[in-house]
Amino acid sequence: MSQETETIKVLIIGSGPAGYTAAIYASRAGLSPVLYTGIQPGGQLTITNDVENYPGYPDGVMGPQMMEDFRKQAERFGTEVRYGVVTQVDFSQRPYKVLVDDSKSIQAETVIISTGASAKWLGIESETRLNGKGVSACAVCDGFFFRGKDVAIVGGGDTACEEASYLANICNKVYMLVRRDELRASQIMQKRVMNNPKIEILWNHETEEILGEEEVNGVRVKNNQTGEEKLLDVAAFFVAIGHQPNTDVFTGLIDMDENGYIQTKPGSTKTNIPGVFACGDAQDHEYRQAVTAAGTGCMAALDAERFLSAQE
Repeated sequence: MSQETETIKVLIIGSGPAGYTAAIYASRAGLSPVLYTGIQPGGQLTITNDVENYPGYPDGVMGPQMMEDFRKQAERFGTEVRYGVVTQVDFSQRPYKVLVDDSKSIQAETVIISTGASAKWLGIESETRLNGKGVSACAVCDGFFFRGKDVAIVGGGDTACEEASYLANICNKVYMLVRRDELRASQIMQKRVMNNPKIEILWNHETEEILGEEEVNGVRVKNNQTGEEKLLDVAAFFVAIGHQPNTDVFTGLIDMDENGYIQTKPGSTKTNIPGVFACGDAQDHEYRQAVTAAGTGCMAALDAERFLSAQE
């Protein structure tokens, strides 16, 4: 049975702040966008409890609630939000061909990629269980809740150093857990953490278990050289071992950097493929905030609108 291929003017892939903002702008411009939510509707914010740094929410907002608000706003202007995962794309000619859930075929005149990124985790049970209860992959988002307390952070790269320095400004003490006997971070970042009296680096240490029932109240670590274990009395545990952009489906079809982030032309959301735009964390490894993602979502919708006008 052959199925009719649907043609869409603006197809938005992904549903975090970037995708929903693109949808709000595109639908208000009368472009009838269709948004596919992807595997995690609402993206990383749905595993974030309190968001206090997004402008316009003076009392803070729960991440899932905020994404629900974004979705309703997009739908109010006519965005069609669909649950589904884009499993294949063909960017060889316009309209671009897209396969959803390995079964539904779509043609899109323009595509906005807002598939986001996912934090890399250690993969231990206690980390999953206490996620959002003192375990976090974003110190800038959640550090404020633990001001004046002792916290731990795991990682040895620039991000880990940056986040440890950020935490040292607001927390009482920061234990930095580094698997090896050196940091991967740049020299300037290494100096910064090593010279900070509030940061104690535990070299050759790995996390065995994060402790606590309802919230984090400690972490059990082990020296991987001596086998010696110790307990750290901390109120939060931050994971800073990197992020992975959710761009696998586009590999080889669009310009990316060596880590899989989609490359956009400076000052725009344009990719190397005409009519394909990228916004949010799928193309931003630098800032990775809800408000910056939303900003680029707006840019992508405006870029798509201008592209379509020029075609006519």
